[in-house]
Parts: sequence; structure tokens; C-alpha cells
Amino acid sequence: MSMSYLTPDSKIYVAGHKGLIGSALVRLLQNCGYQCVFGYSHDEVDLCDPRQTRDLFDRERPDIVFLCAAKVGGILANDTYPADFIYQNLMIESNVLSEAARTGVKRLIFLGSSCIYPRDCPQPVREEYLLTGLLEPTNRPYAIAKIAGIEMCSAYNRQHDTRFLAVMPTNLYGTNDHYHPENSHVIPALILKMHEAKKHGAESVTLWGTGKARREFLYSDDLARAMLMLSNLPEQAFDHLVNASNRNYPLINVGCGHDITIAELATTIADVVGFRGEICWDHSKPDGTPRKVLDTSRINALGWRPEITLKQGLRTVYEEKFEMATQA
Repeated sequence: MSMSYLTPDSKIYVAGHKGLIGSALVRLLQNCGYQCVFGYSHDEVDLCDPRQTRDLFDRERPDIVFLCAAKVGGILANDTYPADFIYQNLMIESNVLSEAARTGVKRLIFLGSSCIYPRDCPQPVREEYLLTGLLEPTNRPYAIAKIAGIEMCSAYNRQHDTRFLAVMPTNLYGTNDHYHPENSHVIPALILKMHEAKKHGAESVTLWGTGKARREFLYSDDLARAMLMLSNLPEQAFDHLVNASNRNYPLINVGCGHDITIAELATTIADVVGFRGEICWDHSKPDGTPRKVLDTSRINALGWRPEITLKQGLRTVYEEKFEMATQA
């Protein structure tokens, strides 16, 4: 579908522009010729602070907002810092959405997470499964904050005629991912663990859970392309997503449409990294949701498909993070 809404001089605010998705969006927007793309670091503007957020919107008056700023992390981080996850994400969403509505932002894309869906809902997961069952306990505070963000998008659209759209991606990885042995998402955590094991000549690595849980993964640049495509939809198509979706929830899934087991992922990463040792599993640790693969028929119908395979993406991020850094 051809791009038709944004213009080269549209003022585009990417909240969270240094993060995994925000940085991918900035690269894409700049490569596409948009000249007024901006963001602020957390040190420059704390989006948890209502006054700082208001001052930003009064000063900049953006036309379009991509709300990618969030506190994120893997199972351990979510379980260790539940209050931080729910508080910070609720504050960011509340402040940014309210100021976007107040200052007349034309379109806003809110970045959510597939963890909003019930733990045991049918697969693949359709948008209408939101709020139909219990959440996965290990990341419930984060999920509830993201669900609140979707409800806020819907509420502002209904009350203030805003045009806020919530995008629900599957599990993400890519350039500028966060590598930490305990607080990372699964792909950077496994890459780091395998790399350290190879570097130190370890004979084995021990990973959380059973390896049987199934997950779907999407490269950050593919999600950025999806978000830009959605933000650029013609008026009628965008309004249809905002006003007519999922019982008035302005919600759309973004994923690749197929999944693998965590054990298969670990084997693939070991191959990419070059770790030849044994992979062991600590069954005392949680697997999280048993399976989670998104139904992407709605965004596919708009003409979007992912372009980067998992193996290609894993090779790219490993080379960027470790091999190129070593050569430098």
C-alpha cells in the first residue's frame, strides 16, 4: 500500500527514540526522507513527570507521535520489579496520551505488547481475545499497564475525537536491544549467555524452564516498517482501524505468524554464536505462557509482511553486538 499521509516536513515525535523500536523507527523515518523527526532522552525529559511532558508538547507541538517509550524486561525483571513496571508504564502512557489529545496531535501510534492477551487463549491470538481470560502471572503488572494504554487510546478517541491506534507486536529483538544476564528479553539474554560460554570455553549452559514454551519473534526493523505503514494509511483506512476494531478497541497485531520452541531458539542461537557445548534446562524456573503466536491477518490484509527471517536477524544482531565491536 502506497504511503500517502505523512509529508517530508511532518513533525514526528518518537518517544523512546533510543530504545529497540524507537531507534529502528528513527532510522527508517530518516531514510525515507522525513526531515522533522525528534526525540528526547530520559535525562532530557522524564515522561513520568506530567509537567515535563506538558512542557515538551507545548514546545514542540508534534503532528504525529510514536509512543515507544516504556519500561521493559524479561521474566526475571518483571517478577523482581513489578511496582516499577506498572507505575512507570502507566505514568508514561497517561502523560503522553493526555498531552497528545490536548495539543491536537493528528495521529498517535501506541506500542503495546502481546502479553496483554490471556495466558491460555486460543492460538493464533486474535485481537478480539483481549480481556477474555487471566493473564500470565509473571508479567501481569506490565500487561495491565499496556491494557490500560489501549483502553486510554479508546477512551480518548471516543471522548475527544483523537486518532490513537494501539499496535500489539509479538516478541521483539534487533539493533539497540538491551543485553543483561538477568533483566533482558529472551533473545539478547540467550545471545549473551552463549557468547560468554563460548568465550570462556564452558562445556554447558543452563537455561530457564523446560524449553518447551513456544514463542514468535519479529525483527525490530520489520515492526518499524509496520508502524510507519500504519501511520501513513489514507484517512478512511486509518479511521477504520481506530473506530471499528475489536469492540471499539483501536488495536492491531503485528507478528510473523509462526512460532518455535525456546529449545529450538536456543539451538539456533548456539549455532549463530558458535557455542558447541551442551544446553541444559532448569525445570525449577518458569516457562511463562505456554504458547503465544499472533493472528496477523488484519495487518497482512493491508499489505504488510515481515522481510527478515529469524536466522538472518539473529546473525545481524550478533555481528553488530559482538563481532563488529571486537573488530573495532
